Order: sequence, then C-alpha cells, then structure tokens
Amino acid sequence: MPSSQLAAHSRNLAAHELDDGSEHDALWSAVSRRLRAEYGEDVYTSWFVRLVLDRIDGEVAYLTVPTRFLKSWIQSHYSERIAAVFAEENSEVRRVSIGVRVAAPKLVTAGRDVVVAPVPELAEIRPAVALPQPPRPDAARIGGSPLDRRLTFDTFLTGRSNAMAYAAARQIADARPGDPVTFNPLVIHAAVGLGKTHLLQATAHAAEATGRRVTYLTAEKFMFDFVASLRAQTALAFKERLRAIDLLIIDDLQFLQGKTVQQEFGHTLNSLLDGRQQVIVAADRAPSELEGVDERLRSRLAGGLTLEMGALDEELRAKILRTRVEAAKAAHPRFDAPDDVIAYVARVVTANGRDLDGAVNRLLAHNTLTGAPITVEMAETALRDLVRQVEPKRVKIEEIQRIVARHYQVSRADILSSRRTQTVVRPRQVAMYLAKQLTLRSLPEIGRRFGGRDHTTVLHAVRKIDDLVKTNSALSEEVELLKRMLLE
Repeated sequence: MPSSQLAAHSRNLAAHELDDGSEHDALWSAVSRRLRAEYGEDVYTSWFVRLVLDRIDGEVAYLTVPTRFLKSWIQSHYSERIAAVFAEENSEVRRVSIGVRVAAPKLVTAGRDVVVAPVPELAEIRPAVALPQPPRPDAARIGGSPLDRRLTFDTFLTGRSNAMAYAAARQIADARPGDPVTFNPLVIHAAVGLGKTHLLQATAHAAEATGRRVTYLTAEKFMFDFVASLRAQTALAFKERLRAIDLLIIDDLQFLQGKTVQQEFGHTLNSLLDGRQQVIVAADRAPSELEGVDERLRSRLAGGLTLEMGALDEELRAKILRTRVEAAKAAHPRFDAPDDVIAYVARVVTANGRDLDGAVNRLLAHNTLTGAPITVEMAETALRDLVRQVEPKRVKIEEIQRIVARHYQVSRADILSSRRTQTVVRPRQVAMYLAKQLTLRSLPEIGRRFGGRDHTTVLHAVRKIDDLVKTNSALSEEVELLKRMLLE
C-alpha cells in the first residue's frame, strides 16, 4: 500500500476508534443517569459513583471498581439491573462484566507524568520482613456512641420483669472471642424508662473487657454517620469498618428513618449475621410492631431471640429506690428514707425507673429545703403528681384482633381476609374502630395490619361503628365490654 494510502487508512481508523469511544461514553452517561434516577442520590453515591466503563467488546460492557468488596456487592445486588439498562439503551449490549481495577502509579519526570506498569495487588506482595499489623479498630474509630461508665452489670438491678433479658445479655457479654454465637440477633424491647439502655451499655462494657471489638450505636448516630459518609464519599470505608467488629449493639431502633438508611442497616445486619458476628438490638416495641421499619429488616430481626422487659414489679421498684437513696446519702449524709416510705413510694409510683429517680429527688428536696422529716405523709404531698401519672396499658393491634375474633366466634385469619360476609365484616369493622380508639397508630398503619387495606377502608369502618354505637345500645355495650377486656 502506498504511503499516502497508508496514512489515510490510519487516520480513518483513528477517527473510527474515537467515534466508538465517544459513543461508548455517551452510552455510559445515559446508563448512569438512569441508575441515579432509579435508585436515588444516596444509593447511587454509595454504590455506583465509582463504577467506570472500561470498554465494550461485542455484547459485553466491561466495568471496573476499585475494591473487591464493591465488585462483590454490585455483582450480587445490581449487576442484572445494570445489564438491563444497558440493553434498553443499546440492544447490542446484553451483559456486563465487573472487574477490580488496579491504579497505575505515576512517575513524575521533568514536569511530565510518565505512567509505569501497575503494581500487583497487595495480597500478592510477599515482603522480605514481617510488617507490623495495624491496630484493631476500636469503638471510637468506628464511630460508636459514648458509653456511660456508671451503666454496668454491677449497677443493673434485676427482677421478674427483666431476668430473661439480663441472662441473655450476660451470656453474650461473657463470651470469649471465637465462642459460638448463641442468640443472634438478640432483640430486647421495652417501654421508656425500664432499663434497655442500661442493659445494652452494661453488655458493651463487659464484652470489651473480654477483648472483643464492640460498637454501641444509637439509631440516630448510625443515621448521622452513614449520611455523613455518603456526603464525604467515604461510605465504603464506613461499611467495611462497621462490618469488621465482633459485637454490634443498636439502641432505639424505632428511630431508624429513611429507606436508604434502613436498607444499609439491613445489609450490615445480614453481613454480620452471615459472618457469625453478634448483634443486639433494642427498641420500644417488638420487631413485628415497628411500623416504620422495612419489612425485610423486621423479618430478619424476628428470626433471632426477642425478649420483652416488662413493667417493674413492686419488689424491683423497692430495690431501685433503696439504691437511689443510698446514692443520695453519699452526697447528703443526713438524708434517709425509712422502710415504710420506700414501701409506699414503690407501691404508688409505678410508671418507670425515671419516675422513681424523680421521687427520690423530690423527697431529698423537701427534706433539705424545709428540714421536715421524711414520712409517708410528707411523701404523699411531695409525690402527688407522680402518683397520678399511671401509665396506661399499651394495647397491641394483634391483641385487639384476637379478642374481637374470639368474642364474635370467628378466626383472626377471617378478620384479615378479603371475605365480605356480614359475620366477618362487622367484627373487622369493630376491630378497626378499637385499633383507632385504643392505639396511636395512623389509619394507613392500621390498614396495613388488617391485611394491607387502604386507609379509606379503615376510615369508613371507624365512622360506621362510631355512628352505630350512638343508636345501637347492644353494639355499644359490646364495644365497651371489649374495651374493658383490652384495658384490664
């Protein structure tokens, strides 16, 4: 071929390759835009932003990522969807292949960047001398919430209401590195002020003493750290650090908000459970009742051991009061509460441990500010408003459904079904009405708990029964009877 024709052929070939490159760049830009729109900014930033299109060869798009972890995660969760988006944008591309790229180091010489051969991956380098191992990550570097040194097993008081939860937490805390995992995940639920946080932090303190890597996080702290890592583009480092621990403790799970955050916590939970690493979770309700939490996450939590810390019994309340009085005496030697006063306070202040703390503080204030001796009569005056604060019973929707079904001689499955016979419709409407009257659940939440019904169906049922009880005395008596049964 003459030299002029050879030069022209080379120019045409270079132009063709340039066109292919521009075309491929445009295709990848279109795919990226669709992934960002479909999954949202948080997920896109977390998983897709570091994907790079290396080349397209035939029907295969070759993508690269910087770490094996990212490659494994994208292959497991998103590769099929990425391939589908490619095919929708360009029917010739039907598959994707994801590899780990190795950065080529730059050698700067005389103001120019000269690219040298890529270095082998770290796993393939065999140093001539042993390198020091990096320190094990501790809770502070992982971003754990601070622990209160006072909240230990030594200061945790047990009774009938919390004995099971205490025993399970103690067994986990006393386990040694490498011991088999017994209860995973352990889920502890209780109302406010019954000692959940104390028990969790006591577990964290004791487990750290065994040499394990422990992280205690509130749900709010988990959300804050995860969102911050997304903004700083360090989400992968956050995930990898969190999954390198031996024991993860999450408090107040009911406050975990946001679909992306819940999905990430679910992925972390799955990773730890699959790796036989211990997880403890606490919330104010059982997993099945956490309405704002993703259903898959609730299901995974329900697969572990769920224990309730019930209301403090009178004996335990008296024990707590004696401990609080002794602590107050350390700062105020003249302060003391006779046994009959402690017995009275334990009998009438029933809500939670925080109210017991408030009761001791009020007795101390009346004693030190007025000089009056602490008697039952003085306690009656000082604690008048606390005594009136009797915590109402928490009624569960499942309990409403069960009691209503038994009263009307139908099954709970009938109430949740789509059957529309009168023998089922009326009990279903009564149960929905009671759920609205006796719980704090919203209409959409109640609808979901009644077989996934729309909130307008619940609203219709509530209005229907509300109108009937005003004119139908028999139904009014039935509803009042059911209320008493549920509130007793």
